[in-house]
Amino acid sequence: MLSANQVAQYRELGYCVYPQFLSQQDVETFLADIEDISVGAMLAQHDASRMEMEPSQGPDGRLVRRIYEPCTYYLRFRAFSESSRLLDAVEQLLGGDLTFHYSKINMKPPAIGSVVEWHQDLAYYPLTNRDSLAILFYLDHAGTRNGCLQVIPGSHLGPPMDHTRDGYFQGRITEPIDESKAVALAGEAGTAIFIHGMTPHASAPNTSSLARRTLIVSYRAADAFPIYLGEITLGFEAHARPVRGIERSIARFSPGTFPIPRYPRKTKSLYELQELSRSKQQPQA
Repeated sequence: MLSANQVAQYRELGYCVYPQFLSQQDVETFLADIEDISVGAMLAQHDASRMEMEPSQGPDGRLVRRIYEPCTYYLRFRAFSESSRLLDAVEQLLGGDLTFHYSKINMKPPAIGSVVEWHQDLAYYPLTNRDSLAILFYLDHAGTRNGCLQVIPGSHLGPPMDHTRDGYFQGRITEPIDESKAVALAGEAGTAIFIHGMTPHASAPNTSSLARRTLIVSYRAADAFPIYLGEITLGFEAHARPVRGIERSIARFSPGTFPIPRYPRKTKSLYELQELSRSKQQPQA
């Protein structure tokens, strides 16, 4: 369970940190599973439906950038995503009726791990209300040299930030950001970070000799329904499932407005969309 102070911090700042949420044995078991999942994968030959490779390596390179949907495809991760201890903490923040949304493992290999630029998660997949969060579980020590999470506290309470250029969604915040307000969330392996879907966050490249592997699991309130964006929504919703309480049949709407992303083209991941944006190549869909 989260403490009263952790819940209050999440409400006020848009995130909270829970050291040692995972035991050392949990971490070691997850890392062993990741090794099994990744074995044999190369840039030139891998299951692109299950993983994404780091692009800056030769065809025989074996550095994985992301593992897709571990909490769908792999039994131990799925069991963890439905565990009472984890869902009890999520319920404290989102209420008793919960939907699992998505999961991924970001790998950030030593000296090559990709940058993730500033963004708000809900900008990618607008919902009828803002009760959505992700939990990041550090599976290695994470510090500033190997790309720990950075957040801008309190920004989740404001309006959505601009993620567009020339009318197209860029997958990153395009308006000026006061990075002097950013907080780097360093932590040991086993640390969990609960982050609101509207909290701006980023992570720098891994310039160290140390890995920084992170399991990310996302949930939303059961009455937060996706706003339909065609094929994009079908992809985001492919692995959603009820995990606690009842399935809601009535959507709850937040007051105000929310921008609808117009994607420049179909991309596999946040990484590819942000790379496309940096390259300034904006072919229409």
